[in-house]
Amino acid sequence: VWKPQVAMARVPTSLVDAREAYARMEAEVASSRTTRHLRAMYSSAIGAITTDASAMVIPIDDHMVHRGHGVFDTAIIRRGNMYQLRPHVERIARSAQGARICLPWMKDELADIVMDTAAASGVRDGYVRYWVTAGGGGFGLAPEPKARPGFYCVVYTVPSSDDSTIQAPGIRAITSSVPMKPPPFSTIKSNNYLPNVLHLMEAMDRGCDQGIWIDEEGLVGEGPNMNVAVLTEDGDLLVPPFDKVLAGITVIRVLELLGAGSGANDNVTNVPGIKRAYVRPVPEAVARKAKEIMMIGSGVKVTAVVEWDGKPVGDGSPGPVALALEKLIEEDKYPPSGEIEPIAYSLYHGQNE
Repeated sequence: VWKPQVAMARVPTSLVDAREAYARMEAEVASSRTTRHLRAMYSSAIGAITTDASAMVIPIDDHMVHRGHGVFDTAIIRRGNMYQLRPHVERIARSAQGARICLPWMKDELADIVMDTAAASGVRDGYVRYWVTAGGGGFGLAPEPKARPGFYCVVYTVPSSDDSTIQAPGIRAITSSVPMKPPPFSTIKSNNYLPNVLHLMEAMDRGCDQGIWIDEEGLVGEGPNMNVAVLTEDGDLLVPPFDKVLAGITVIRVLELLGAGSGANDNVTNVPGIKRAYVRPVPEAVARKAKEIMMIGSGVKVTAVVEWDGKPVGDGSPGPVALALEKLIEEDKYPPSGEIEPIAYSLYHGQNE
């Protein structure tokens, strides 16, 4: 039964001006362990780049903030080069189209902003994340008819000791009980990642690293933010098709390096242990008997799944194909790879190191 409490003197919530608000934000940023790794941000709200983490904010009325109406993508910086930016920008443009966000920028303009933000950051090894939003102007369910879409780009670093996506001994996975997102939502890289978050949290709650989705037809889907590949006893590398899962840029690049494309290749010889590579549906029963299972994405690169639902995959250690594919994709990030672009640090720092 609710009982009224004795009235007590109440101190009103502080009301501050812009200067005091910024000072408090500076203090919060200075005390944070994570914000120190934010190196630069471009905001279309101000039309400029800042390296002040206290100013790395997004308007609260942006439709992405209060309705999740936005899409995002990523890129990697290695030794002063941007890796695979163009295919990622192509994908964010497709995602924006799927989210009914009309881009006011050309794709080359978005790529230029990302490259400039990286240059301003001075980061030689790090990560980039960028968002296209439906824009601001109100708190309604539908975006404001005349709202201008937003674009935000952040460059950040992650110390290797804090990078939980890297599992040197391999990944211990579970079959996720969280419902898998249906298409088209599963094929758009949107900010609606609640199922993905719950998927990963479930795995962590059970003492594991990642989860694997199995769809209602009993087919292998994907991980919370990476694709899954299965190596059969016959030496076939199987990747689930991209009609129900996100078309991962890294797994597509792996297939390109293998010469597999989107179909089958009977002459995959550059990686011992792989006879053919296919993009095709993978029944759970086939995956359970796999010689190797691996997760592939920009964060994990190619990492072996060594345990699935408490049972070892193969001999319970990273297999030779997973290790070979990891080396293949890692070498692709450095010269003479055609997938890298040098970052023009001299635009903001006076010299191009």
